[in-house]
This record gives sequence, C-alpha cells and structure tokens, in this order.
Amino acid sequence: MTLQLNLVATLPVLAPLLAAVLVLLLDAAVPGHRWPHLLVAGAGLAAGAAGAVPGLLQTTGDARAAFCLPSGECLYAADRLTSTLQLAGLLAAGVVLVLAWRDWSAPSATGRAAVVAALVLGATGGVVAVPAAQDLGSLLVALELATLPTVGLVVLTDDAWSGERRARAVEGATALLMTSLVSFGLVALGAALWVAATGTALLELPTSRDPALLLLASVFVLAGLAFKLSAVPFHAWTPVTYTAASLPVTAYLSTVSKVAALGAVVVLVRALGAVDGTTLLALALLAALSMTVGNLVALVQTDTVRLLAWSTVAQAGWVLLPLASLSSRAVHAAGSYLVVYVLGTLLAFTVVVAVADAHGAGASRSGSALAGTSLEAHRGLLRSHPLLALPLALALLTLAGLPPAVVGLVAKVVALRPVAGDGTWWLAVVAAVNVALGIAVYLRWLSRLLAQAPPVPSSLRQTAPARAASVGAGRAPDETDEPGESGEPGESGEPGEDLRAGAPEGPPERGPRTPVRVWALVAVLTLLVVVWSIAPVGVV
Repeated sequence: MTLQLNLVATLPVLAPLLAAVLVLLLDAAVPGHRWPHLLVAGAGLAAGAAGAVPGLLQTTGDARAAFCLPSGECLYAADRLTSTLQLAGLLAAGVVLVLAWRDWSAPSATGRAAVVAALVLGATGGVVAVPAAQDLGSLLVALELATLPTVGLVVLTDDAWSGERRARAVEGATALLMTSLVSFGLVALGAALWVAATGTALLELPTSRDPALLLLASVFVLAGLAFKLSAVPFHAWTPVTYTAASLPVTAYLSTVSKVAALGAVVVLVRALGAVDGTTLLALALLAALSMTVGNLVALVQTDTVRLLAWSTVAQAGWVLLPLASLSSRAVHAAGSYLVVYVLGTLLAFTVVVAVADAHGAGASRSGSALAGTSLEAHRGLLRSHPLLALPLALALLTLAGLPPAVVGLVAKVVALRPVAGDGTWWLAVVAAVNVALGIAVYLRWLSRLLAQAPPVPSSLRQTAPARAASVGAGRAPDETDEPGESGEPGESGEPGEDLRAGAPEGPPERGPRTPVRVWALVAVLTLLVVVWSIAPVGVV
C-alpha cells in the first residue's frame, strides 16, 4: 500500500505543532528568556496562516488533500471553507498570544512563557486539524488536541493572584476537563456506532447504511460537539471556566476553540449528506435553545466577562442556525457567521483587557469585577477615553447586527436565509425574537459607554504618593511596562489621556499606560470591521 503524504497541504497544522516543539527546545537551550519564544510562536502561526491562503483560492468542489490511500480516499482534505476556518483560527490565536504574553512576562513567571506558548500552539494545531479531518480517528485526536492544552492554560496562575482566585482557576480547569472527557466519550461512542452502521471509519456518505444506527451515531456525535460549541443544554461549563481563566485565555476559549467545534459539526453534516429530519430537528432545537437561554441570561449580567460568556452561548445558536436546513449553502453560512463572530468577540475582549489592566489591580490576572471587568467600570468610557470606547462600540454593534457595523447585520441575514428558504418558520420566528433580545444585551453595555460617570467622592480620591503606594503593593512587578529581567524594552502607551485606575463606580484615577501592542491590536481589528462593513462580501 502506498500512502501519498503531500505534507505541503498540511502546513496549517504542521507549522504551529512544529513551532510548539521548537519553543520547548529553545527554552531548554536558552532558559530565562521570553522574546525568542514569542518570535518562534508568531512565526509558527504566520507560517500556518500562509499555508492556508492557497486554499482560499480554490474553486467549489476542489480540495487540497493529503494522506491519500491508493483507493482514492484521503484522510485530510481542505477546501475553501476549511481553509477559511483554519486561517481564522490561526490569526485569532496570534491575537490571543499577544494579549496573553504580558500575563506571563513578570520575572516570577518568565519560566512559564515557553509553556504558555507551547500550549497555545498545540491547541491551535488541533483546532485547524479538525475541519480537515476525513476519518473518525483523525477527528477524535484533533478534537482532544484542541481541548486538553486549554485546560493547562486555564489552570496556570499568576503569582499575583490571591488564593481564592487560584482556587477558582482550578475549578474552571476542572469543569473544562470534565466537559472534555464527557464530550470525548459521546463522540467516541458515536464513532463506534458509525463504524458499525457503515463498515468504515471514513467520514463520507456511505453507499449502504443502517439508517437507525447511523441516526443514533450522529446524535451522539452531535451531542459531544455541542459541549465544545457551548450549545444549550451542554453549556454549563462555559460561564464557570470563562470567569475563572485569565482574560486572554477566555478570549481563546470563546473564539479559537469555537472554530474547532464548528469545523467538527461541518464535517459531520457533510458526511451525512442528505440529513434526515430527526437530525435537522436536533440542530434546530439546539440553535433555538442556545440563542434564547444565552440572551436571556446575558441580559442580567453585571460583569463583562460573564456577559461575553453567555453571549458565546447565544452566538453558538446563530452558528448552528443555518445548519438546521437542507440548503447547500448552509455550511458556508455557518462558517461566514463564525468568522464575523470571532472578529467581533476578539475586538471586544481586546478592549476589555485594556480597560481591566488600566484599573491598577491587574484585572486580567485577578479577574475581579471591581478591578475593571464590571459593566460599571465602562461607564463614561466614551467621554474619558474614546479611542477605546469607539472600537468596543463597533464590536458590540457587530455582535448585535446593527449598523454601522454592517458586517454583523449581513452575517445574521446570511445565517437566517437558509432557514427561511426551507420554510422552517417556527425557527425563523425564534431567531427574529432573539435578534431583539441580542440588541437589548449589547445596547445595555453600550449605554454604559455613553453614560456620564458620576463624580468620585473626595474621600475616595487618592493623592499621587498614596496611589503609587497602593499600586506598588497590589500589582505584579511587570505591570508598569518597565524593562524585563532580560533587558527587553518596556511598552509605552498610546498618545493621549491614559485610562485611570480608581473606584469602579466613578471615573478612574491615573494608572498604567495601555501597551502599544494592545493599541495595535485594537487598530487592526477595528480596521477589519470597518473595511468589511464597507464591502460586506461573503467569506466562503
């Protein structure tokens, strides 16, 4: 038997995985340095993204295949949709890596920099492998590779965290691990039933099948994937883990990990071909429940991280919505919506990280709402710091599907069109109701940005020496963006008035500058939303 490898086609997967190995080897050879690890990690993600670009230029029906058997079946295939999901996952992982780097750049955490980079790269390699998997074995391995490293990312703690904060991180990691194990068990059981029903482990439309057994197999696989997608009723781990992890890790879980989840669902839908009515009904119920529960609970949240966690649940419903139809464009509509969701969520999380870090207590490390992640901490942000408030407003409008973020509106129309075309009117009505609920969720946050912050009582104002003393006592040594222990240059802030740290119910006092790298991410992500809204063309 001759196996045609074609490893060039697998570069989006191989590049981050090889970079993860190289980072660990580099850390063993040059311990105590972090910038070489960042450069290698960035190069690995960039190489993977470059490897995914040729797939975007393929015509409909073509795919870049690898590991092909003499019989013609291939275990890896990346068409235009798959390449789009791979590129989105790799670029989003790059954004998260830049956001996370400061959390582990303190002298006390420098030794963990290589571990963080390796975990991000390993998980991302699994993420981009999932949508290209063409057999059950590859799919199962890729799903676990995309999940298990994130458990390590959640449980890693900073020395500046309190004991209670570290305990919550362990709880969040445990919830994620148990969810992963249950999800893997369901998918593995579904895979076994699939093999029994079709006689093959390949994910292709079988020529002969046992309809009842194949239906049961698809239900088990779909249930396992719903855990990873945070779809109701498999969503309970999401708010627990999101609020326990550091903000950059939460951003990874809410964006990059969802690429793997949707990729796996797309693989399943494509393998089933003409999906039977029972599977369509299951997808429709998952979409309706996820949208409704996610939006209703998000409406009462007072913390931005928990709000974004429940927003992820609601958006999972929108991602599943077009798949509940028989339209040939359903998977492309779902992919387009996911890419828009990833872009809007990354921009929102980047601004949340900037605001939280600027509140002096290192909210990205402490996770405390009082430190800058509460909705009240964003009150009056448009007046005090419009260069952060305007991008955040654009991100929220994108998620809500409101102009001037036209790309969000187009994404919702594209997601709703297959369902309306099939005549599934009850689901279309549920989606329309959830459009209004989603608008209420994000406008509630927007109202905080537009409001005028109440004045700070004189008893809460700090003098400069007292403020410096309190900041010095409560923050990690690296949070002032001073040069690190290896002589690396610190990061300066963006010109203009700095965000100021103070009581969350009033305008903050002057605090640390927002790093240049955060400003760069905000600018790039905002530019993408603006350009895409001006020319809202389809993604896939």
